[in-house]
Formats: sequence, C-alpha cells, structure tokens
Amino acid sequence: MQHKRPELRGVPVMDMGIINAAKTDPNKILPMHYLWAREYYKAGIMNNWTPEEISMQKDVEQWKSGKHISDDERRLILWNLGFFSTAESLTANNIVLAVYRHVTNPECRQYLLRQAFEEAIHTDTFIYCCDTLGLDPDQIYNMYQSIPSIKEKDDFVVTLTTSIFSPEFSTEGVDNVQKFLHDLIGFYVIMEGIFFYAGFAMMLALKRQNKMIGVGEQFEYIMRDES
Repeated sequence: MQHKRPELRGVPVMDMGIINAAKTDPNKILPMHYLWAREYYKAGIMNNWTPEEISMQKDVEQWKSGKHISDDERRLILWNLGFFSTAESLTANNIVLAVYRHVTNPECRQYLLRQAFEEAIHTDTFIYCCDTLGLDPDQIYNMYQSIPSIKEKDDFVVTLTTSIFSPEFSTEGVDNVQKFLHDLIGFYVIMEGIFFYAGFAMMLALKRQNKMIGVGEQFEYIMRDES
C-alpha cells in the first residue's frame, strides 16, 4: 500500500520547496518545514555580538609604537582590512538583492535576513577598526580597486554571480536553477569558504603572537558567524 506524503495545513510537503514553491505563502512562517533553518537562525541570535564589545587599546598602542609590528605585518593587516571591508558588502548585497528574492520558503528567508544582519555587523567591524586605528578610509576602501590581488578576487566572484542580479532573472527551469546554484557556490564556497578563510588564517596567526589581538578577536567572531 502506497502512503501519501503528509500535508501541512493544506500545503503538501512537496510544495514547500526552498525555491519555486508557487503554493507557498512567503508571509506564513508556521508551520515550518525546514527546521534546520530555524535552528541556524536561533544559533545566530545566541551568538550575537558587536565590534565595540572588544577592546582595541593594545592594538592602538602596538600600531602606533612602530616596534611590535613589522612593515610586512603592517601591510598584511591593511590589505586584509581592505579586502574584507568591501567583500562583506558584496556578500550582503548578494543576500539581500539576489538570493533573498528567489527564496520562497519563509523560514529560510528569516535565516537569510539574520545572515544579512551578520554581514552588516562585519561591515561595521571594519569601520570600527579604521576609526580606532586612525586609518585612512580612502586607502582602505579603495583597495578593491588599487590592489590587483584584491580586485581580482572581487571581480572573479562578481563574474560568477552577475546573471542572477538581473531583474529579469528567475529560477524557473534547469538552466536558471544552475545559475542560482552557481551564485551560491561563488559566494558561500569560493568567497566565504576560501578567500575569507585565507584572511582569517593570516590575522589569527598574528593574534597567536599577541599582535593586534583586538582585531584578531573580531576576526574570530566573524569566522564563527561564517562557519
């Protein structure tokens, strides 16, 4: 005997897809089908933090002393701040302007909004670092154009994701679903999973040497959010 799949208040489970679920009301979050999305959302809430919670007094002393940090380490710090300051904005834009509008499931949408909030916190982190260390914001925020390696990373990811930013784009059809997946791989695997973690490794290596520990702690929080 073949059993029918269970239904949730009139909407069959098979129609509760994350994308392309025409029968799903995106404004009706209960009952939930993807409980993992709710769990990730709640974990994000529990892990909430703000950059101002972290003291950077020792960082400022080390940065201004000229004794604790070598020229190469100073350049490493500046370039990482330059990369992340715009990469976090690109990631937030991808969530809000591209991914969110194509997701039809409400609990997944809620988690995406939490992710977008976290990206805003990360963006604020680099504002806090620039202000506290007295860095030139034009230098830091223009590195995505002036430093070839940073520009190439950003351009590569943008190239992977251009199509789904189009107002005419939809996730209907296999080809378009593949383009949507292409975008997710570009940001979540390549940008956040490879490019971000390369930066984390460099900054946390400095922290293990008791250098720029406040900046390093903020990178640890960002890494936790991205994990």
